[in-house]
Amino acid sequence: MRVVVIGAGVVGLATAYYLARDGHAVTIVDRNDGVALETSFANGAQLSYSYVAPLAGPGVLPKVPPWLLRRDSPLRFYPALDLAQWRWLLGFVAACNRETSERTTRRLLALASDSRRRMHAFVRDEAISFDHARNGKLVVYSDPAGFDSARRLLDYQRSLGSEQVALDRAACLAREPSLAVAESTLGRRLVGGIDTPSEEVGDCYRFCVGLERRLVQPDLGVRMLLGTLTRSLVVRGGRVTHADTAAGELDADAFVVAAGVESMMLCRDVGVRLPLYPLKGYSLTLPLQGPAPTMSITDFKRKVVYAPLADGAGHRLRVAGMADIAGWSRAPDPVRLRQLLAEARGAFPRATDYAMPLERFEPWCGLRPATPRGSPLLGATSIKNLYVNVGQGALGWTLALASGGFVADVMAGRPTAVPGEGLTL
Repeated sequence: MRVVVIGAGVVGLATAYYLARDGHAVTIVDRNDGVALETSFANGAQLSYSYVAPLAGPGVLPKVPPWLLRRDSPLRFYPALDLAQWRWLLGFVAACNRETSERTTRRLLALASDSRRRMHAFVRDEAISFDHARNGKLVVYSDPAGFDSARRLLDYQRSLGSEQVALDRAACLAREPSLAVAESTLGRRLVGGIDTPSEEVGDCYRFCVGLERRLVQPDLGVRMLLGTLTRSLVVRGGRVTHADTAAGELDADAFVVAAGVESMMLCRDVGVRLPLYPLKGYSLTLPLQGPAPTMSITDFKRKVVYAPLADGAGHRLRVAGMADIAGWSRAPDPVRLRQLLAEARGAFPRATDYAMPLERFEPWCGLRPATPRGSPLLGATSIKNLYVNVGQGALGWTLALASGGFVADVMAGRPTAVPGEGLTL
């Protein structure tokens, strides 16, 4: 078939990769002049296959009021006269119960496990360099109650395929010596942590750039239409006949919408409602000059992640976090960026020269396309030849390969690698 994939972020590129391997003639169209220039550009870099629990959980709602009253809260809400925002929030509140959260976690873990399998095969088969490392992840806790709760979940996580171990304070400091630096506020307040040795990191942008080069090679033959805005999809007789783009009409046998939060508007105009809303996240990339983590670190209390990356240009530390329910603006909030830098300075005070201008830390923000429950929407829609691959939220990098493979399987009529229940429209 001739297939048009709308969106050249990591999810759209992964979808195109599996479709092209199936022998389809694939065209990728994206409004940006390059691949992965929005949400995929500078995400948290963690390939967090074992930590996929949704934001909507049974213990979240009591935390929200205190979060909303603090300027440095990991979650901030800016109410707006936006029906989509309030519809999403109502769905989120409805999902904040144990049964829904555990069901969503099981689905996400199955998808993440398939994504890890596919990533290992990809690294084996494709010569693409993207700072990939299997260096493990340590989630550190600052209060005994939170740590005890995490330890109680270990058996449940193991039953779902996660290999984890609880470490006391001394074992955490031995596992990651950069936390033992005397000035580290994170090191001083940690009481314990959960170690997952199988977790990985990678630079999503470098992955996407390398994947683009791979896709256009003759054996895959993907056509790239970058710098081309898709204005709308045109439906006649229950099928999409073509996409109306800035470069003209683009016709195909099938269309896949993988354009992040923009997917919501494209699909809405043809009668397909996607329950998406953007959660704005932030990141900084620190050039390292001193003691810094060699494994991924997640500060559970502050909801900040630290991922070490190494390439030919030197060693870097990606610092990412926060979730702003703040509408559709892509403009970064300088207050949030300074807050993130302050978190990094407190956690790893000798890692870099924090007196440098903020611009030296490559400030970034992106709109993560989230569903209320936290699970993506994959596969067919009510329109016969229209498919979607959206809603991965903060897990787009982790789930990209499995999501792309799932959609390719659906379009080929094959059984999917993971059950589709709860992941489809």
